[in-house]
Amino acid sequence: MGALLYVVVPCYNEEACIDHCAGRLLEKLDELAGKGLCSPKSRLLFVNDGSSDATRERLAALRQQDGRVCFLSLSTNCGHQNALLAGMLYAKDYADCVITIDADLQQDVNAMDEFLRCYAEGVDIVFGVRRARDTDGFLKRVTAQAFYGLMHAMGANVIRNHADYRLLSKRVLLALDQYTEVNLFLRGLIRSFGFVSREVPFDVSERYAGQSKYSPAKMMRLAMDGITSFSVKPLRIISITGFICVFFCLCFIIYDLVVFLQGETITGWTSMMISMWLIGGMLMISLGCVGEYVGKIYMEAKRRPRYLIAEVQHEGPQKTKDA
Repeated sequence: MGALLYVVVPCYNEEACIDHCAGRLLEKLDELAGKGLCSPKSRLLFVNDGSSDATRERLAALRQQDGRVCFLSLSTNCGHQNALLAGMLYAKDYADCVITIDADLQQDVNAMDEFLRCYAEGVDIVFGVRRARDTDGFLKRVTAQAFYGLMHAMGANVIRNHADYRLLSKRVLLALDQYTEVNLFLRGLIRSFGFVSREVPFDVSERYAGQSKYSPAKMMRLAMDGITSFSVKPLRIISITGFICVFFCLCFIIYDLVVFLQGETITGWTSMMISMWLIGGMLMISLGCVGEYVGKIYMEAKRRPRYLIAEVQHEGPQKTKDA
């Protein structure tokens, strides 16, 4: 018998594709169980992230059809990262390992075979890495590449073209449960654990239905969360920029004194205005950057729960013992 697997699927307003998603994943569980890669008692665990459409009703109907379909409903929309966390931490008491995947099933479910083979070989974390972005539109490709470029430039250690398609073993889930930070960026956090890991490439298909919930604005917000959660490089850049400005100011002071002593003082309206706008803009950017970190500290200091579970529809196998 293979590992007891829980496939965690966050969903927000996915009524158009949830039936297709559940059907395809149930077929995949049967296939994996037939190959001995996972237990026949494995489950699908959907996390309804405060959807305002009929997602919850569709999940309830799917559960009536097949008991392997389970779901949690969060009390409100808590965001993709928190929905993933809610599902993984709930599953840790039941599963030997967890695979997270998006409800649109753009990520190739057939890569799960290799995920579980790696797990059987003792790998604790398997990262799914997409081979290409041919299915993305121009804007999506540009913003995605800008996202990873910005993350690496600012010192956040993330895997390029890895979203949240991954396998985690039980001991990784138990380790994840010890992290209580509110500002969550799983792509960086999980990689920082140091457990044995491996990357598995996969192809991306077209979205079955609905629209992507990650707009360029949300991508930028995610990038800021990742940078401020794992790097103080922006603050160092501000310090370095400040020293550079001071150096140029000293040069201008020396130049102005020389011109004054030579009696060749010239009205410098243009240079003054340029200096004012440049320094003013840099100050605003610097304050904004520092404000991001202060805001993170503020959110962490309040110690509010990251999510609240309003409903649980789950009847799983006997809980496993802690690894």
